[in-house]
Order: sequence, then structure tokens, then C-alpha cells
Amino acid sequence: MKKILGKLLYSLGGWKLDNHIDLSNIDKCILVCAPHTSNWDFYYTILAFWQMGIPMKMFIKDAWTKPWYGFFIKKMGGIGIDRSQRHNMVDFASDILKKSDKLYLINTPEGTRSRAEKWKNGFFYIAQKAEVPILLAYCDFAKKRAGISKVVITENRSLNEVMDEIEDFYKNITPKYPELYNKKIH
Repeated sequence: MKKILGKLLYSLGGWKLDNHIDLSNIDKCILVCAPHTSNWDFYYTILAFWQMGIPMKMFIKDAWTKPWYGFFIKKMGGIGIDRSQRHNMVDFASDILKKSDKLYLINTPEGTRSRAEKWKNGFFYIAQKAEVPILLAYCDFAKKRAGISKVVITENRSLNEVMDEIEDFYKNITPKYPELYNKKIH
């Protein structure tokens, strides 16, 4: 049902799914979604992931999972996190990935829809600890395309090497609000 809904809403909005990765060989990963300058990014990327049949989960403020609509947030893959509590999110997330047979864990490393001076880098450490690749998802508003187009391996690589590769990938992607996206991510 989600696949059909995703295709329908994409066609109505004039958007195209743009996937360059054979996902059948990837059971678990960190799914980086960027640029993140608008709530529309979430809408278009989730519809893209529905079309691809991705088994996704994402961390979200637990305040979003508790009201009456929390059921829908959880059904869409939301895992409520109480930010007032100190958590070792790297261990927590890597454990979730290790225990899952198939899981794409969504991460928006900008951490905000406002302009971020640099990305948070926990996703890199989660991928290393869980021994999973990082997949780069995007939403390009100039081309009206969204999808997944790159696999990044972290094994035996430094944070700077990986961040340089990711920065290079996103440099030609046009966000909804370009003035809110800092192309220098680290």
C-alpha cells in the first residue's frame, strides 16, 4: 500500500524516484538524508523510501510519539527518544542495527532545518560500530528528484575521509531553502 501511495503522490507532484543502488544486497545501513532545510524534505524522502520498500526507522523526539498521532509516527518508523535523559546514542543505535535482520536507520546529521555550521558525526560512529555502510539519500528540489545514490564504507577510514566524500556528493543537490544549507559539512 505504501509503495502505491508513494508512486501516486510523486506523480501528482511531478517528482521522480532516483535510485542508483541495488538495495537487494544491503540489509542494514545508516541512511543519511540531506540537505534538511524543510519539512518537505521528510515528505518527499519518505515517499521515495516507501516506493523502494525500505525497512526504515528513525529517531524522533519522544514528544512526537506520545500524543494521539503517536501511533502514526511509530507506524512510519519513529523511535521516540527522551532528549532530557543522557543516552549513549552510538551504542543504542548500533545495538538496534546489530539485533535487526533488515533495517535502514535514518539520520539527518544537520540536526536542524536551520543553517548548521557543521554536521553532527554520530552517524559515522554508529556505522563503524554496527559494521554497516552509510547510504546517501537526497531530495533535490531543482530537479524534483529524490532517492539514494551512493554507498559509503567506513571500515578502515577516518572521519575526515568519509565526511569529505559525503560533502562532495551533496555539493550539487539543491535543497528547498538553499540559504539554510551549509555545503561545508565539517
